Amino acid sequence: MKTKYLKTSAAIAGIVLGLAASGTAWAQDAVNLRMTIWSANEAHLAMFNEIAEGFKATHPNVTVSFEPLPFDSYTTTLTTQIAGGNPPDLAWILETTAADFVNSGALAPLSDAFAATEGYDIADVSEKATALWTRDGQLYAYPFSTSPFALFVNNDVITAAGAKTPAELIASGEWTWDNAFATAATVGQSGKTGLVVRDFKYQVWQNLASIWNGWGATPWSEDGKTCTFADQPMVDAMTAIHKAIFTDKAMPGPGEDIDFFAGETGMTITQISRASLLPTENPFDWDLVPLPAGPVGEYAVVGQAGVGAFAAGANVDTAVAFLAYMTNPENSQKLAQFFPPARASLLNAETLAATNPLLSAEQIDNVVISGISNGVVLPGHTNFAQIQQTIRASLDSLWVADADVAAVLGNVCSSVSPLLAR
Repeated sequence: MKTKYLKTSAAIAGIVLGLAASGTAWAQDAVNLRMTIWSANEAHLAMFNEIAEGFKATHPNVTVSFEPLPFDSYTTTLTTQIAGGNPPDLAWILETTAADFVNSGALAPLSDAFAATEGYDIADVSEKATALWTRDGQLYAYPFSTSPFALFVNNDVITAAGAKTPAELIASGEWTWDNAFATAATVGQSGKTGLVVRDFKYQVWQNLASIWNGWGATPWSEDGKTCTFADQPMVDAMTAIHKAIFTDKAMPGPGEDIDFFAGETGMTITQISRASLLPTENPFDWDLVPLPAGPVGEYAVVGQAGVGAFAAGANVDTAVAFLAYMTNPENSQKLAQFFPPARASLLNAETLAATNPLLSAEQIDNVVISGISNGVVLPGHTNFAQIQQTIRASLDSLWVADADVAAVLGNVCSSVSPLLAR
């Protein structure tokens, strides 16, 4: 039976072969650049439009429009546009599919253009931040957002349930996953929801890295060729997660769609850029804390997004010029209001406090700066769309109360190993 989903890498490679050769459009001809993004947040769009207007001041013939696509289907929609011969000029790219986009030849090289842009200072962006987006020493996408995963906390819900808040556990040196699950279980038994891994929804399994990294677990080996789901660290981590869901009621079960920001949940794991969702009407007493320590100690996980220009677009030079403008030091500071920056010069409490007024100095230092400096990026792989779907399907049998965790994870490796070995 043929698979029904679009293979990301094949769709991306199709752009290189299937579209007309690019031509520059600097002259005075009108140039309309289209950039796909996965946010329809009004504050985000207002900031992007402000940056686009700044570019237009020196490029009056250029108009940049931003096209929000739903996050859940973002990559599928983007690769469908590419396969259909209608790619955007620029696009946000998820860390999970970075390898597909970078290695396919779909993206325009950026290093020379950035180096030639006055005041750009590419050396300000660390090699760690650009690693996913670089091939053979050439940068193909700029890591505009390096956002740590952390826990947003509703102290009102936790206190009402009679549980210890994360702040109390941190103060006593007891902020561990055992105690975090215990707090979540107490909240769950009170009739509220204890802990939600945002965007997981029993489908986006890679978001569970925000938990399993605390056990030292990984989905595959460092070279990406060997499945490690069945290794003991992952078995232990998934056993703890399974117990939290089905025994302790610390986490919502399959089919429950819970939004922490609606105010009825004790804690949620998500990226700090979601602070914009905190309610301004009927606010609750909230906190932002690092991920709890796991059996391997303290750790951090980051989600990263890059933005690239497509090599076969009709206006590739203009698109690259806009990308250089969008990510220069001045505009990177604007982006830092919502998207934690990769530039070392911006990773300080003074800058981040000015662009993130909701966060305290302690939160900025202990969660944002520490997370970006020390965090491991979410797992990604070439041909990630097929791998993601294969693992998701294999994990379905884990999400029942009487699941044999080790057996299920062994089946995951049986299913995905041929894909990893390609």
